[in-house]
Amino acid sequence: MTESPSVEADSPLRGQLPPSWALTILGTVTDYGRTEKVEPEDIPAGAWVLELEDIEKDSSRILQRRTQSERQSLSTKNRFGAGDVLYGKLRPYLNKVVIADAPGFCTTEIVPVQPGPALERRYLFHWLKHPAFLKYVEAASHGMNMPRLGTDAGRAAPLVLAPLREQTRIADQLDTLLARIQACKDRLEAIPALLKRFRQSVLTAAVSGDLTSDWRDTEGQNDTLPAFVEGNLADMPQTGSALSLPGGWRIVQARNVVQPDAGIVYGIVQPGPNLANGIRYVQTTDIVDGHIQLQSLCHTSEEIANRYRRSSIRKGDVLLGIIRALKVAVVPDDLEGANISRSVARLRPREGVLPKFLAYALQSPVVQEWLRSQHRGMDMPVLNLAEVRLAPIPIAPIGEQAKIVDRVDSLFALADAIQARYNAALGQIERMAPVLLTKAFRGELCPQDPNDEPASTLLARVAADRNAPAPTRRPRSPRVGRPLRAPKDTAAMTKSRQDDDVMGQPYLAGHLRRIGTPASAEALFKVAELPVADFYKQLAWEVEQGQVKDNQTTLEPGHAAG
Repeated sequence: MTESPSVEADSPLRGQLPPSWALTILGTVTDYGRTEKVEPEDIPAGAWVLELEDIEKDSSRILQRRTQSERQSLSTKNRFGAGDVLYGKLRPYLNKVVIADAPGFCTTEIVPVQPGPALERRYLFHWLKHPAFLKYVEAASHGMNMPRLGTDAGRAAPLVLAPLREQTRIADQLDTLLARIQACKDRLEAIPALLKRFRQSVLTAAVSGDLTSDWRDTEGQNDTLPAFVEGNLADMPQTGSALSLPGGWRIVQARNVVQPDAGIVYGIVQPGPNLANGIRYVQTTDIVDGHIQLQSLCHTSEEIANRYRRSSIRKGDVLLGIIRALKVAVVPDDLEGANISRSVARLRPREGVLPKFLAYALQSPVVQEWLRSQHRGMDMPVLNLAEVRLAPIPIAPIGEQAKIVDRVDSLFALADAIQARYNAALGQIERMAPVLLTKAFRGELCPQDPNDEPASTLLARVAADRNAPAPTRRPRSPRVGRPLRAPKDTAAMTKSRQDDDVMGQPYLAGHLRRIGTPASAEALFKVAELPVADFYKQLAWEVEQGQVKDNQTTLEPGHAAG
């Protein structure tokens, strides 16, 4: 294994690589940081303009494609070509990396990287998402709120370099396996939406009587409504969700469902700073999935809490979020004597109304829809208590309420169990991609082929290519009667790899024999009279065939040179 001298000696990657691999830095084998800036007025109207928000984090999927005419972008952009690896350097922990499938222009927070001849572009793409690379950029980025990877730090980033052919094998395997992992994750991520629809269906069935229709036919024939209902009947307002109630049910406004002396109230307007000890109070944000998160509660002083005794809470009270979100929860035993903030309304059910039944009614789609229709404000929706008091609440007979609560609890427990299994499975899936990338870049995903050209040879070739002088151009005389054409890059070369004495022949080995001593790649290039691309293709082929021996710094005829 070969390490670039620029790679830190204590790199955790050292010692983990196969012998034919090398540890180098990104700037050695790519043009990282070399960009072509384009002003907005020079971007064609139909050109693809890519912004960071168009790329999905982690999955690297393009969420939307928009043209310059659609975006009307006014900022300078980076030009990129098809096949460039596009790396999001702003907040790099979001892991936004894509391979461009078409040319376009991107925000300067995206760095187009053109892999050199030593890198397979898909191999580079996967390396930029490797846990070790992410750990490096997290440490090397600057900025607190919006960390950004600087150009110099990007060039100095570590790169595990495999033999070129093995890079292709690794990329093929990763493409296949990571696509399967993503497909599995996509299927899993559909489960929360299904569970949400399931819970809503359960609540709809609960407040419409469908959930207990069998019970009414057998055990509930003598069940009766609470006594207060008959004098407080109301109609169900028209909403998008139709609600048809059984004959023994009634609609009652929320103000008549609570204890008359308690009413419906909101809580502390200015609770002051959060204290280490004091009186706990519940905010809308503390209500999650129908439960109060006790560990997140803030504390106010006893003096402030005493001024809001009217909104103190006790076991069995029902809380409703009235600012931003219509969250609902029942107060547990251990919150007796606590309070609420102004973002929460308290409903204390009167005799004949079970707290959980009222909570499930408030959470049901039909009641939630009515409450949302009363919201005021766009940026921060607020529900006034006057509207809460008029909310239509379906009331079932007393025995049926208990049966509904029992059945909803059972079905929600089943949904919670599925949710827990989903969370565990998703955690395993999310760990699979980093583990797979780690194995791949340790050489454990694909077997090594001893016939592969080692990565050290790739690096030597890259170094020679960078140090080679630019070939001088030989002047060409224009043909009579034809216009002069611009000379091609290879016009100064007298040979081509397509020549009979080059293609498939020990052409470079012959030059090495004539030189007589081991020669550098640069010296061999000068006498070979081949274009740069042809020279390295021919050299790679002759090394593979054993006609040229690669000593990392020098070349000499191999055992098969003849």
